[in-house]
Amino acid sequence: MGKSGSTAGPSAPTVSASEAKSNFGAVLERAAMDGEVAITKHAKVKAVLLSVARYEALVAAQPDPLSALGGEFDRLLGSMAAGGARRAGRVLFDATPSELGRAAARRRGRG
Repeated sequence: MGKSGSTAGPSAPTVSASEAKSNFGAVLERAAMDGEVAITKHAKVKAVLLSVARYEALVAAQPDPLSALGGEFDRLLGSMAAGGARRAGRVLFDATPSELGRAAARRRGRG
């Protein structure tokens, strides 16, 4: 198994795809020990085999997208609960289909 200046990591060992196929057990053990093994095809990194520890560290380092969305939702909900927005929301949800159609037509006439 060699090393290269791949994008998998500066010190990631590399193996060719054919070597990975022929010696998967050894490549798997190397990934478990070193954290990752870059798999190349025609001298370009095409995949990276990660150890469980490296994978878990990468996942843990990612921000929780639902937390950010939850905060944004709370801000929007708060602004909708204020004065006129609350009344407008109530009117919107209480409107009949024909009332919504007329409102859309009026709006289109303004645009």
